[in-house]
This record gives sequence, structure tokens and C-alpha cells, in this order.
Amino acid sequence: MTELHPVLTEVTRRIAARSADSRRAYLERVAAAAQDGTSRSGFACSNLAHGFAGITGGDKAALRALRRSNVAIVSSYNDMLSAHQPFQEYPAWIKDAVRTAGGVSQFAGGVPAMCDGVTQGRDGMELSLFSRDVIAMSTAVALSHEMFDSALLLGVCDKIVPGLLIGALSFGHLPSILVPAGPMESGLSNKEKARVRQLYAEGKASRDDLLEAEAASYHSPGTCTFYGTANSNQMVVEVMGLHLPGASFVPPGTALRRALTEYAGRRAVEMAKGEGYTPIAHVVDEKAVVNGVVALLATGGSTNHTMHLVAIAAAAGIELSWDDFSDLSSVVPLIARVYPNGSADINHFQAAGGVQFVVGTLLDSGLLHGDVTTVAGHGLDRYRQEPKLVDGELTWVDGPGRSLDLDVLRPATDPFASDGGLRMLSGNLGRAVIKVSAVAHENHVVEAPARVFTTQEAFQEAFKAGELDRDVVVVVRQQGPQANGMPELHKLTPPLGVLMDRGYKVGLVTDGRMSGASGKIPAAIQLTPEAAVGGPLGRVRDGDVVRLDATAGTLEVRVPAEELATRPLVDFPPTSREWMGTGRELFGALRRSVGPADRGATVFGPITADHFAPVTHH
Repeated sequence: MTELHPVLTEVTRRIAARSADSRRAYLERVAAAAQDGTSRSGFACSNLAHGFAGITGGDKAALRALRRSNVAIVSSYNDMLSAHQPFQEYPAWIKDAVRTAGGVSQFAGGVPAMCDGVTQGRDGMELSLFSRDVIAMSTAVALSHEMFDSALLLGVCDKIVPGLLIGALSFGHLPSILVPAGPMESGLSNKEKARVRQLYAEGKASRDDLLEAEAASYHSPGTCTFYGTANSNQMVVEVMGLHLPGASFVPPGTALRRALTEYAGRRAVEMAKGEGYTPIAHVVDEKAVVNGVVALLATGGSTNHTMHLVAIAAAAGIELSWDDFSDLSSVVPLIARVYPNGSADINHFQAAGGVQFVVGTLLDSGLLHGDVTTVAGHGLDRYRQEPKLVDGELTWVDGPGRSLDLDVLRPATDPFASDGGLRMLSGNLGRAVIKVSAVAHENHVVEAPARVFTTQEAFQEAFKAGELDRDVVVVVRQQGPQANGMPELHKLTPPLGVLMDRGYKVGLVTDGRMSGASGKIPAAIQLTPEAAVGGPLGRVRDGDVVRLDATAGTLEVRVPAEELATRPLVDFPPTSREWMGTGRELFGALRRSVGPADRGATVFGPITADHFAPVTHH
């Protein structure tokens, strides 16, 4: 058995120590909920009759007699979003599979699913992060009927998987499996897509050219093929043991995808009873959380998970911090190059060895906890295997023992970089995250005068007017959770890339999000405390010299502390009257109660002492 890396051991130990009280309280609550077996066995007759009134035949008789396990289906299906469109057929497959395994399945409820690709740069994007917590609450509503013995959670993208998982952890006594849909086939290469986007930003490509490139990139049912938050979700939850082995990147519309979905239904029945009972509370423990962080770092995944994993862990009574990410990143090597950290897409990654190779090489290097509980059984070694159809039957075989494309995937002993490329910055502006896995080494340090904006649109206007043709640190503030829901700021990337290509030293500092889409831009993101709650970023002025140093892990504005603290605030987040339209007014309560980025940017739980009362314009 491979000895664990000492940093992995130490980080896991300290997480467990700081979480001891909250984790104990969570597990006691889970144990109490599980004590009486099937909750519906204690229902009054009227309650139970309502619970099975809508079904017919043998399933109804089985539920009435309390003879069979009942599997909940919670789905993010809608037919507008490519990643979730394949889920339309899943409930029928699952119900048949569950029935053959001796159980019953009911569609417990649907959850909303937003696409950041559709809302990017639009007002709806300001609801995106909040949608995660709405999804968690929607999952809780679906499971709150207490009719169920286990659950299948159907979701793929950005906020959907974390939301489903947070909701399911409130029902930690229920065995739960996350069921993906898989990526679309490869279309236009990511490198070519990025090239056309940058040409359009320079005015050298038309809107028709841009639309043609985008439509060739996002072209069919399935997840987008770049390595954004959606595919990072799949990687992280599989290594946490919440997917069936090898389920993440099997394309929709294939026989193997259907076989995996049906097997998940049968497995949910097995996990619900007897010796196979595997509640999700026992899968998501301190070791699994650390494994998820390691998988994210080793593959250059989305920075959104510096918030999502914190919020997921908290839902299981575990306190994960940004310092844990930073310390793990210092020893976890970067072993994958997938766009935006390389030119390959997720299908190329899968062909090169995929999750199975990642798990194998990290286990062999002592960088993953192998002694864990998963939805496939005990031990992470099971996730070295990949699913295959042999004579029409689903089976698992050993995955590749070596990378099949060293330009995409490398062993931990010969990585692309010695660290995970995700670093924490701190200084007199607060704390921020920077993803350097796609940033050239010579750009890890930027020191230049600031140019301050409060909207992406104002930045675009300044860029087009030539006002940014110089060394510059672009500051985009009032973009944090309490300001406006913390939208992703992808529209900044092409113009910033143009400025870099013109030979200027360029950096970005923001209390908003970038999801890893900053690419080659050195970007200090998710800065906390945010400007809207009185953070120092709100006092930065045009011309102040800002130093972003990813090597030293610092983020400083070169202004004396006394002067910075006494400067008047000159801009503010939108008022409740201004933050309206596209449904935003309905989310005002979430905006007022959301916590800071480094605590998961969640509305669940109290706002911590370091997240100050909102600043309002009088």
C-alpha cells in the first residue's frame, strides 16, 4: 500500500480537527433520521395514500404494502440546455431498472438549471450563483416527502451538481448517486474558437464569423467540451466516489450511457438496504472532500470549486478553507492539459486515459485517500476501472496503466507542472484566488497602475477607445455575492488577451468570478471582503499601483494604510430598486444574506464576522 503524502495527511487531519464538533452534530442528526428505517412506515394512512396515489399496478401495491425500497429521482432536465436535454429519457430507464432489482422508483421533483453560457454578460447571470442554493432547496423539497429509501440525482453543469449534492446531504441518511449525461462530441477546436473570439474583440471578425464559430463549438446534446465548471463537476464528484466508476465522460445517446444509467438505478436499490446500506453522509467525509480538491488541482479544474467544495463540505458538517486548497496545490502536480489550460477538449482527455488514469497515478503517488466509501463499494481502487459493454452486458475492466497522449495527460511522476496551479493571494486588498496553470511564468508577477471599473460594459468601452493600451491592472469591483450575485466575467478575457498580445503587462483584480476562463490572464478573482461590504477594493483609485504576485502569494495596492482606510467610497452596489428585472428582485433576500466567497458564497448558515454589513449609498 502506497504511503500517503505527508501534506495530504496533515491537511486531512486539520480539517477533521476543526470540523470535529460540526461533523459530530451532523452525523448524529443523520443517525437519528436513519433509526426507524423507512420513514413512510410511520405515516398516517392519509399521508401514505397521497404518496402512492399517482402510480399504478404492482408499484402501487408494493408501496402500499411497504414491501420494496423506493428510489427518488431528482432531475435537472430541460430541453433548452444541451447538457441536460439527455435526461428526458432517464426516468423511464431508471424505473424499469429499479423494478427489475426489486424496487420502486418515483420522480420526486425537478430542479432549475441555468446555463452560464446563455446568460453570460446578461442580467440573468447575476442569478447564477444564487441558483445553486435554490437547487439545494429544491432538492430538499423533493426529498422532504420522506417517501424514499435512496435517491438518484440527475445533473451536470455549473451550480446544478453542487446544489443537488448540498440538498442531498441534508438527507444524509439516504444513499444517493449522482447520474451524469456526458459530453457532446468534439466540434470546432477550442484553440480556433478562442482565436475567432479574440479577432472579434479586435474588430477583425464579423458577428457572423463569431456566431458560426460558436455554433460549431456548441452543437449538440451533451456537456460543453471545454474543461469549465461542468466537466470539473464530473471529475470532482467521481473522485469523491459519488458517480459510478467511469461514468463522467461517456457521451449521451450511446448504449454504454444507457447501461450506466440503468445500473445506477439497480445500485440505488442495493445501497438502500441490509449490508449494502451506504448513506451519502458516509461517502462525503473529510477524506472524500480532500480527494475532490486533489482531483480539481491535478487537472486544472474550475476556480468555482473553491466556493462549491467549501459549501458542499459545510453541508456535511466539514469546514474546508482556502488555506487547505493552497497547501494541497503546493504538492499536487498538474497532470492534465485541457482547454482553457491546453488545446485538448474533454473527449481528448477521456481518450488519453481519463479519470481512470488520473485516479491510478494519484493513488500510486500517495496523493489520494484510497481507504474511502464510494457508491460502488469500499475503496477508491475501483475507480481505476472503466465501464465497457461486453456482449451487451455492462462490466468494468482495468483502465489504461499509462497515458495514451502525453500532450494531454501525464503521470504524477512526470507532470506538466509540479504544483496544481491554483494559489491564494493575500495582502492589504484582502484574499483572492488565482489560477496560474495557463499563465506564462513571466506573467506571474504584474505591477502596474490600476484602472477601475464597476461593469464589464464600461471596461469594453475603455478598451475600444484605446484607453487601456498600456501596462495596467484592471480592477472590476462591485461584482461580489452581496453586490450583484457574483456573476462570471468572461467578457473581459478576449480584450485582456488582446492587450497582452500587444506586449503590455496586464492583470485583473475583481471580487467577481472567472471560472478559470481567465486563461492566460493573471487574474486575482473572488476577492474577499468584497467592495460591497466595505472591503479595501472599494477604495482603490485610478492610477494606484497594484502588485499581483502569484509567486509570493501577495496582492497589494501601494497606498499607505492610513490613507487607504480613510478614503471615501465613490461607488456602491445597486440598490434594491436598481437590482430589478430578469427576476432579480425575487432574489433580494438571498443577496442580503449571502456569505463571503471564502466561506462558499452561500446563504446557508450565519454570515461570518469578517463579512461586514453591506455599504449603502445614502
